[in-house]
Amino acid sequence: MDSKDFVKVRHHLGKTQRELARLLCISPRAVQSFEQGWRNITGNIERQLLFLLSLQKLSNNNTNTCWETLDCPSEWRKECTAWEFKAGHFCWFVNGTFCQGKVQKNWQDKIQVCRQCKVYKLMIPTIEIQNQQSD
Repeated sequence: MDSKDFVKVRHHLGKTQRELARLLCISPRAVQSFEQGWRNITGNIERQLLFLLSLQKLSNNNTNTCWETLDCPSEWRKECTAWEFKAGHFCWFVNGTFCQGKVQKNWQDKIQVCRQCKVYKLMIPTIEIQNQQSD
């Protein structure tokens, strides 16, 4: 996620810099730094923003779990943390999920796979977030 995407997400959530800082447990200066491009947006901050977007979407939508949407085989479900923790709407958020037949090594690899997934696309509102790797 880059600084332009960060601003788009903040606007989509309808939050001021101060309000978003409070939600992310960071300082308003950090939000300003992310938006100005002075600081790289970490994977942790990106995850929190995407989580907030999905919560907003989930409250307005009745969607199936990921394993229902993707019709995952039972042997995949048994290996998947989303199944284990009943996080079928937040599979993209939970590390250790068994996506496309394997577990991704890190957040950057995982979010790249997730951004191509229909579950992610159903849960994260379309605000034209760039498909870039996080630092």
